[in-house]
Amino acid sequence: MQEARWETGTVVKSLAGRDKGYYLCVVGEESGCVLVCDGKERPLGRPKKKNPKHVEVTALPPLTWELRGNNALRKALNRLKEKGGEPICQSPT
Repeated sequence: MQEARWETGTVVKSLAGRDKGYYLCVVGEESGCVLVCDGKERPLGRPKKKNPKHVEVTALPPLTWELRGNNALRKALNRLKEKGGEPICQSPT
Protein backbone atom coordinates (compact mmCIF):
# COMPACT_ATOMS: atom_id res chain seq x y z
CA MET A 1 0.00 0.00 0.00
CA GLN A 2 1.38 3.39 -1.00
CA GLU A 3 1.82 6.03 1.71
CA ALA A 4 -0.42 9.09 1.39
CA ARG A 5 1.23 12.35 0.34
CA TRP A 6 0.06 15.55 1.96
CA GLU A 7 0.39 18.76 -0.01
CA THR A 8 1.83 21.72 1.90
CA GLY A 9 -0.82 24.39 2.41
CA THR A 10 -3.80 22.02 2.42
CA VAL A 11 -6.48 23.15 4.86
CA VAL A 12 -7.74 20.37 7.13
CA LYS A 13 -10.25 20.17 9.97
CA SER A 14 -9.23 18.42 13.18
CA LEU A 15 -11.48 15.51 14.18
CA ALA A 16 -9.86 14.55 17.47
CA GLY A 17 -7.83 15.98 20.29
CA ARG A 18 -7.81 19.30 22.07
CA ASP A 19 -8.02 21.11 18.73
CA LYS A 20 -11.12 19.19 17.56
CA GLY A 21 -13.19 21.27 15.13
CA TYR A 22 -10.37 23.71 14.36
CA TYR A 23 -9.08 24.46 10.87
CA LEU A 24 -5.37 23.78 10.48
CA CYS A 25 -2.86 24.05 7.64
CA VAL A 26 -0.60 21.18 6.58
CA VAL A 27 3.09 22.14 6.61
CA GLY A 28 4.57 18.69 6.02
CA GLU A 29 4.61 15.07 7.07
CA GLU A 30 6.91 13.05 9.27
CA SER A 31 7.01 9.31 9.98
CA GLY A 32 3.39 8.67 9.01
CA CYS A 33 2.03 11.78 10.75
CA VAL A 34 0.80 15.05 9.29
CA LEU A 35 2.43 18.24 10.58
CA VAL A 36 -0.14 21.00 11.04
CA CYS A 37 -0.12 24.63 12.23
CA ASP A 38 -2.72 27.26 13.01
CA GLY A 39 -0.44 30.28 13.54
CA LYS A 40 -1.50 30.74 17.18
CA GLU A 41 -1.49 27.67 19.45
CA ARG A 42 0.75 25.90 16.95
CA PRO A 43 3.05 28.42 15.21
CA LEU A 44 4.95 27.53 12.04
CA GLY A 45 8.13 26.95 14.04
CA ARG A 46 6.45 24.34 16.26
CA PRO A 47 4.01 22.25 14.17
CA LYS A 48 1.78 19.60 15.75
CA LYS A 49 1.97 15.96 14.68
CA LYS A 50 -1.49 14.57 13.90
CA ASN A 51 -2.53 11.09 12.89
CA PRO A 52 -3.96 11.32 9.34
CA LYS A 53 -7.09 9.53 10.62
CA HIS A 54 -7.76 12.51 12.89
CA VAL A 55 -7.99 15.17 10.18
CA GLU A 56 -10.43 15.83 7.34
CA VAL A 57 -9.30 17.43 4.10
CA THR A 58 -11.49 20.41 3.17
CA ALA A 59 -12.55 21.72 -0.22
CA LEU A 60 -10.89 25.04 0.60
CA PRO A 61 -8.03 26.31 -1.60
CA PRO A 62 -4.48 25.62 -0.38
CA LEU A 63 -2.81 28.31 1.71
CA THR A 64 0.65 28.61 0.20
CA TRP A 65 1.24 32.35 0.31
CA GLU A 66 -0.07 32.56 3.88
CA LEU A 67 2.67 30.21 5.12
CA ARG A 68 5.11 33.12 5.11
CA GLY A 69 4.23 34.00 8.71
CA ASN A 70 2.06 33.10 11.70
CA ASN A 71 -0.02 36.28 11.55
CA ALA A 72 -0.89 35.78 7.87
CA LEU A 73 -1.75 32.11 8.47
CA ARG A 74 -3.96 32.90 11.46
CA LYS A 75 -5.86 35.59 9.52
CA ALA A 76 -6.34 33.31 6.50
CA LEU A 77 -7.69 30.46 8.64
CA ASN A 78 -10.08 32.86 10.42
CA ARG A 79 -11.40 34.10 7.05
CA LEU A 80 -11.93 30.50 5.90
CA LYS A 81 -13.68 29.60 9.17
CA GLU A 82 -16.14 32.44 8.61
CA LYS A 83 -16.90 31.11 5.11
CA GLY A 84 -17.55 27.64 6.56
CA GLY A 85 -15.40 25.22 4.57
CA GLU A 86 -16.99 21.82 4.17
CA PRO A 87 -14.84 18.68 4.56
CA ILE A 88 -14.68 16.56 1.42
CA CYS A 89 -12.89 13.38 2.53
CA GLN A 90 -11.22 11.70 5.52
CA SER A 91 -7.65 11.56 4.19
CA PRO A 92 -5.87 11.36 0.84
CA THR A 93 -5.13 7.74 -0.07
